[in-house]
Amino acid sequence: MSETPEVRPPVVTPVRVIIGLCLVAPFVAMLWVGSYAKTDPAFIGIPFFYWYQMVWVLISTALTMIAYKLWQHDQRSRKDAQGGAAR
Repeated sequence: MSETPEVRPPVVTPVRVIIGLCLVAPFVAMLWVGSYAKTDPAFIGIPFFYWYQMVWVLISTALTMIAYKLWQHDQRSRKDAQGGAAR
C-alpha cells in the first residue's frame, strides 16, 4: 500500500510577490518623507506635502483592492489544484 506523497504548490509565487509589493508600496512611499517634504508644486492652493499624501490614500485603496482580488484568485487556484490532485 504505497501512498502518493501530497504535492503542495510553492509558498512563494509570482502572484504572491505582486501582492506583497502592492501592500508594501504605500508604506515605502509614506515613510520616505524626504521625497515629499516640500511645498511646491501646489495644487489648487494645497501644498505638495498634503496633496501627495491624499493621492496616496487613493492609490493605497486601489493597490489594496488589487492585492485582495489577486489573493482570492490565488486561493481559488490552489484549492482547484489540490482538488484536482486528490481525484
